Amino acid sequence: MKLLFDQNISHRLIRALQQEYPDSRHVRDVGLRDGTDAAVWQYAAQHGFAIVTKDADFHQRSFLYGHPPKVIWVRIGNGSTAMIEALLRRRVVEVAAFSSDQESAFLILD
Repeated sequence: MKLLFDQNISHRLIRALQQEYPDSRHVRDVGLRDGTDAAVWQYAAQHGFAIVTKDADFHQRSFLYGHPPKVIWVRIGNGSTAMIEALLRRRVVEVAAFSSDQESAFLILD
């Protein structure tokens, strides 16, 4: 699964999670560091990414527009980058199943 990490999640996760989530990117790496939610949404949909975010706005957007793209909402408050990395590693099987599910548009990880 190709993940597109939103601005509110560290770009360092790309390298740290390369084995589990190859071909993932951070918004800053694709010219969207200061991009609007709409621009991030459109880019992810066009390029086959699931958006990983701590932003509830993408949750609302997924209800309004459906998928693609799929959205993974990381709900661990002010959790550190290490905590987010551990969460994504621990839930890799669930994320893969979510990716394959044609019906699911949204996944909450907490």
